[in-house]
Amino acid sequence: MATIAPLPHPSIEDVALTDVLFALSDPARLEIVRELADGPLGMAECGATNPDLPKSTKSHLMKVLREAGIVRNEPDGRRRVVTLRRDELDAAFPGLLDSVLGARD
Repeated sequence: MATIAPLPHPSIEDVALTDVLFALSDPARLEIVRELADGPLGMAECGATNPDLPKSTKSHLMKVLREAGIVRNEPDGRRRVVTLRRDELDAAFPGLLDSVLGARD
């Protein structure tokens, strides 16, 4: 049985506000974060609101969010579960997620 390798995630101390804001500036990435605000999702479920999104594009969107420190993408058996790093981000940047998630496009 093949196992899924863990991906690197930055320590919250290494997360820069500019990287978070850049990652949240893209409408597709912001939509994924909004979906994750309701709780963890399987990788296949994230971005399900846009079934026309190519897998490579979705992978890139998730990579930007992970590298910016916004999400965790963890192995769970043969799938990946994506979670919003809400508590960590709220501690590092108080009010940021509430402001961004509450804003209308």
